[in-house]
Amino acid sequence: MNYQTQDRYTMVAQEDRCAPRTKITIPGQLRASGGRAFQTVVHDLSISGFSAAAINRMHEGQMCWLTLPGLESLQAQVVWWENCMVGCAFNELLSPIVHDNIIARYSGQGAYRPY
Repeated sequence: MNYQTQDRYTMVAQEDRCAPRTKITIPGQLRASGGRAFQTVVHDLSISGFSAAAINRMHEGQMCWLTLPGLESLQAQVVWWENCMVGCAFNELLSPIVHDNIIARYSGQGAYRPY
């Protein structure tokens, strides 16, 4: 990713969102409806959604499930897919407490409160 693209991503990632997204790196699994789960890396997370690596093409409106370490699968819907990255909106908002724990756990900042 070049410098100009990085700046554009940072700016656009905060537009038209119901909650701010935190840039982060979290290993996980993603499974599209009708498909097999695959390893992924979540690149940003908010209480309303996430973006993650997705080598296979995913389609707008497709249902999927994200599994993060220590959590049950979270159902989401694909909003966009571009250049092996997928953006998804959770079907139900993530609890702010769960969100904050995930961010603390993977950012190395703050106190991690196990569930």
